[in-house]
Amino acid sequence: MSHRAIIWFAVLAIQIGAAWSGPADDWSVCKDEKAKADVSIAACTRVISAGRTSGRDLAITYYNRAIAYRQKNDNDRALADYNESIRIDPKYAKSFNNRGNVWKDKGDLDRAIADYNEAIRLDPKFVLAYANRGDVWDDKGDSNRAIADLDQAIRLDPKYSRAYNVRGVVWKKKGEFDRALADFTEAIRNDPKSSIAYANRGDVWDDKGDQDRAIADLTEAIRLSPNYARAYNIRGVISQPQ
Repeated sequence: MSHRAIIWFAVLAIQIGAAWSGPADDWSVCKDEKAKADVSIAACTRVISAGRTSGRDLAITYYNRAIAYRQKNDNDRALADYNESIRIDPKYAKSFNNRGNVWKDKGDLDRAIADYNEAIRLDPKFVLAYANRGDVWDDKGDSNRAIADLDQAIRLDPKYSRAYNVRGVVWKKKGEFDRALADFTEAIRNDPKSSIAYANRGDVWDDKGDQDRAIADLTEAIRLSPNYARAYNIRGVISQPQ
């Protein structure tokens, strides 16, 4: 091969690499959960616009952009992207689960349940979908179904702090304070930085008449999340002179 031909192939390789480096980088940013929302949205949009992605990868691209829209509290755009992700790949359980979260935020609990049902049908071991559905059953006032789903989430993942926390909330509403305490304690054991679990446990200690333990837990919740208004509010009520 002549020296000129070698140079020509080298230049061509560089040009091809340059043509593909942008989308490849965009794909990495699009799926990076730590990327800022606006950066992720821009990267995902470029991947979509490039027209080189299809099937499950394209469904994931819309899914990732929807997550970024959710971070910006733009539920309408997120919903549109989850719809498109599901249209492209009707077997992608994660999009059904996340679309259920959008419906929950919008107050459409029946649609949320329907999406969690489909996510679980597609992936019977989808822990997050069970926990989310349990949370919505609680919102609908069906504590028995809520507990059943949260039990299943915990069976599948015994270290899933959020499932214990949500189940503890259900037990508290049922007046089962000892069970609620046990679940909040387990939630904290699995996630010692869960300010929500500390606040919830503090609330139950107050219900049981142990204000010292209640204040200790609420103080820890505030230490972990200094802007946690609910924890300040509960602690303030407890601290008021009787």
